[in-house]
Amino acid sequence: METPNTKDKYEKVMDLAKRRGYLWSSFEIYGGIAGFVDYAPLGAMLKNNIIDTWRKHYITNEEFYEIDCPTITPHDVLKASGHVDNFTDPMIECKECLESYRADHIIEENIDIDTEGKTLEELQQLMETHKITCPKCSGQFGEVKSYNLMFLTSIGPSGNRIGYMRPETAQGIFIQFRRLSQFFRNKLPFGVAQIGKAYRNEISPRQGVIRLREFTQAEAEFFVHPTIKEHKKFKEVENDVIPLLPASRQMDESLPKDEKVINMSLKDAVENNIIRHETIAYFVAITKRFLLDIGIDSSKLRFRQHLPDEMAHYAIDCWDAEIYTDRFGWIECVGIADRTDFDLKAHMENSGVDLSIFVEYDEPKEIETYEIELNYKVVGKVFKKDMKLVSDALNELDNNEMEKLVNTIKNGEEYILKVGDKEFTILEDYLTAKKVQKKVMGEKVLPHVIEPSHGIDRITFCLLEHSFNEEEDRTYLSINPTVSPIKVGVFPLVNKQGMPEIAMDIKNNLRKNGILAEYDDSGAIGRRYMRMDEVGAPFCITVDGQTLEDNTITIRERDSREQIRIKIEEVVDYIKNKL
Repeated sequence: METPNTKDKYEKVMDLAKRRGYLWSSFEIYGGIAGFVDYAPLGAMLKNNIIDTWRKHYITNEEFYEIDCPTITPHDVLKASGHVDNFTDPMIECKECLESYRADHIIEENIDIDTEGKTLEELQQLMETHKITCPKCSGQFGEVKSYNLMFLTSIGPSGNRIGYMRPETAQGIFIQFRRLSQFFRNKLPFGVAQIGKAYRNEISPRQGVIRLREFTQAEAEFFVHPTIKEHKKFKEVENDVIPLLPASRQMDESLPKDEKVINMSLKDAVENNIIRHETIAYFVAITKRFLLDIGIDSSKLRFRQHLPDEMAHYAIDCWDAEIYTDRFGWIECVGIADRTDFDLKAHMENSGVDLSIFVEYDEPKEIETYEIELNYKVVGKVFKKDMKLVSDALNELDNNEMEKLVNTIKNGEEYILKVGDKEFTILEDYLTAKKVQKKVMGEKVLPHVIEPSHGIDRITFCLLEHSFNEEEDRTYLSINPTVSPIKVGVFPLVNKQGMPEIAMDIKNNLRKNGILAEYDDSGAIGRRYMRMDEVGAPFCITVDGQTLEDNTITIRERDSREQIRIKIEEVVDYIKNKL
C-alpha cells in the first residue's frame, strides 16, 4: 500500500488541495471526467484573488478596459480567425482498444526527444521507428491524424447554424474592435482585456489541472500603430533582469541544456534583437511582476521564445512565461504574442466591415496621391446595384494599393477588387486616375496587436505547489498574504470564561473591515494552528487568559511561527499593514 512518504510533490499538493477545500474532481459521484476540475470554497477564493491581482496590474496600472463576450462563437468567426483550420493537435488511436492519445505526448513518454514543431509525417515516422504501442493494452496504433480541439455545438432549434465553445477569449475583442476604437476616441495605443472561460476538447488530458478542457483565461489585447514598436513606459522596466530562453539558444546544440537560459536586462534584450521590440519586452516585465506579486517562486520562472516551427498561425513572435513544477517540468502559463494585424485583417476581409482606424498626424502633411474618376456609363452597366459598393471601396484604397491598381490596369491586366466575400474585376476603361497634391490630416491604419494571455488555472496550481512546504511537525502553504483565501484564524484558547465571545467579536470586526477571518474552537490549539497552516492563513489570533486581564491577544505568523502580543483595538490596523 502506498504511504504518504512515497508520494511525489504533485500528489501531496493535490491531496492537501482536496482535503482542505481547494480543488475537487468534477462529477466525482459519477466517476469523474478527465479534463475538468471544481474549485472548492478556498480554491475559488484563491483563484478570484489571483484574478483581482491581475486586474490590478492590467486594469488599474496599465489602464486597460475590460469587456465580457459570449462563450459560444459562430462558425464564420472562427473560420476567419483560422481556428477551424489550424486549431489542431496530432491524434493517434489504438487499433485494439480504440483509446485515443496525443501522438507527440506518447512519443515523448517513450523516447527522449522534443516533438515540438514536428509534422504529422515526422511523428508517424517516430512512432514506427521506435515501435511505440498503446500504454493501455500494448496494441498497435493507427495513423497520426490532425484533430480539431474545439467543442462543436449548434445555435438555435434547427441545429443548422454551427457554433463552437470559444477556444480563447481574444476573438470577442477583435470582433468588437470598431466599437472599441470609438470608445477610445481612435487614440492608439489602447488596451482591452477579457477574463473568462475558454474550451478545448483535449484528446487525452492526463495532467490534472495542467491540461483542462474548460479553463479560465485572462487575456489582454494591446492595439498599437503598425509602425511604432516603442512603449512609452519601457524606461520604467528596461533594467529589469529576466531569465530568457531565446529560440537561437534552444537550437544551439553546442550549449548544455542547463546553460541555455540567459539572464539579461530588457534593454539589452531589445538592443541585441533577442526580443523583437519594446512593447513585447514591456509586457514580459509586467507578466513577471504579476507572477512574483502573487507568490510564484522567481527561481522557477523563465521566459521561452517560440521556435519558428511552433509559432501559432496568427503570431510572428511569442514568448511564454514558463513555470517549473516537480512532476511536469517547465509548463507554459502565459503567452506574450505579437499577433500583427492578422486577426483584424482576417475579420475585415471576411465580414466586409472596415476595421481600420483613422490616426491623426501631429501636423497636416502634403502628399502625392491619386484622384479617381469613374466612367459611370461603363461601370454602371457592369456593376449595377453594386456600383456604390465598388465606388466606396476604390476610394478607401490606400496609396500603395492605388499604385498597384493603376499599374495593373495600365498594363492591360485585370485588377481584382475584394470587398468582403465579393470580388470585382477592374479594367482600364472603368476609371481615370491622376496624381494630385493633397493636404491630409492623418491616415487609416490597421493596428497591430500585442497579446499577453494568462492561463489562470495553471498559474493557480503552480502557486499552490510553490507554496507547499513540509517540516518535521507540520505541512503548510506559504501563500502570499495578498492572495491567500483566509487571512486570519481566530481562536479562543478554551471554550469558557468569555473567551469564545471575545474571539467571535474579533473575527466579526476583522470581516467588517474587509479582512477574511475564520473562527475555530474545535480541538487542541496545536491542531487548530495546523489546520490554518494547511489552508495557508498567514496569521492566527489566540484569545487566552491574559486577554481577560489586559485586553491583549497573541498573533502568530504562519511561516516563522513567531508570536507577539498586541491590544485588541490594534488588531485591524496591524493585520492591514501586514497584508
